[in-house]
Amino acid sequence: MSLAPGHGGPGLSEEDLGPDPVARLNAWLVEAGSAGVSFPEAAALATADASGSPAVRHVLVKQIDDRGLTFFTNHESRKGRHLAENPHAALSFLWRELDRQVGVTGTVARISEEESAAYFATRPKEARIGAWTSRQSRPVRSREELETAFAATAARFPGEDVPLPPHWGGYRLVPDAFEFWKGREHRLHDRFRYTREGAVWRLERLWP
Repeated sequence: MSLAPGHGGPGLSEEDLGPDPVARLNAWLVEAGSAGVSFPEAAALATADASGSPAVRHVLVKQIDDRGLTFFTNHESRKGRHLAENPHAALSFLWRELDRQVGVTGTVARISEEESAAYFATRPKEARIGAWTSRQSRPVRSREELETAFAATAARFPGEDVPLPPHWGGYRLVPDAFEFWKGREHRLHDRFRYTREGAVWRLERLWP
């Protein structure tokens, strides 16, 4: 396996990938973690507002299954506002240590409040307090204002019970396409795209 981007190593074939892009993505996440990648679940999330003006930032994808790829955020953040206006989005994973990338496109919708609350309860208390505190993506005058607001929220919830904020929760990207990429020498990379055809996925090789 190549550890230096673009320097070759074992390639990638249709047989390596198999018929199920969700299973292959989950397998690559495990392999990235085993290779020492920090936060292998981190992915760049690209969104656009109603006029098509784009933005991109990284999120942690917390669950990947046949329903889609799930991440969590403040509904009132820029990405939350974008997704309310325009549900089309893309996620891109990059694992430089393995010379691999995966891109996913699809439509995004909020998950249920019950699912969001179940995940929220697993977060450290400080992260739950932070979710209540942050007016994400809005201007803040100073670091001191931020820390004062955090302290006020912590005083509001002195015990371990910090409920789900009404402005925070999960989103699920329902994929219509996956693209798997493996670096090869001479920039003749292996690149494959899955597209949905009814109940199955069509797999084809792309020019690099």
